[in-house]
Amino acid sequence: MLNKLWAGMLLIGIIFAALTGRMDAVTNGMLEAAKEAVTLSITMLGVMSFWMGMMEVATKAGLVQSAAKKIEPVICFLFPNIPEGHKAKDYITTNFIANILGLGWAATPAGLRAMEELGKLEEEREISYRECEDRKSKKRPALGKGAASDEMCTFLVLNISSLQLIPVNVIAYRSQYGSVSPTAIVGPGIVATLASTLVAVVFCKIMCRKQ
Repeated sequence: MLNKLWAGMLLIGIIFAALTGRMDAVTNGMLEAAKEAVTLSITMLGVMSFWMGMMEVATKAGLVQSAAKKIEPVICFLFPNIPEGHKAKDYITTNFIANILGLGWAATPAGLRAMEELGKLEEEREISYRECEDRKSKKRPALGKGAASDEMCTFLVLNISSLQLIPVNVIAYRSQYGSVSPTAIVGPGIVATLASTLVAVVFCKIMCRKQ
């Protein structure tokens, strides 16, 4: 859908430029945008390499594990139906820590693995439910193949609205485009993401309770 949308916008722009005799402006704009994209990519590559290296150092120094233990009660509160010691909790914790530090690149792999583990957990629940002789038990019934569980929906919503202490991407963009104070966004960013996270938690808890 997005490919069709972008293709349509480009086609409309080119046709409009051809009809109004502004094809030179389109050509110059394409060249300038290509140059700017390469420059921005190099800048972001440097930023990403630096913060990924910092994340690796923190992991080997045991800081990530220490932070994981501190937020474990929060994970248990948000995902009460995930069994203790399940792999999904480890990946969810890693994803949350990376997002809080603004390391979206490190958070993505952990998030994908977390979704995989949550999917396996839902399959296990479905098998257990089918094999259960007492269909009137108080166990939460499985949702069926292809359906997203409460944990998966909660994780997705919280991942999107995650609290960020250091918005690395925005700081890099502001620096690239000549901002006088690129880090001035940190304070407002914390407030905004904190508010979005609190709203997301309340929303997920209400929806799970209704479910």
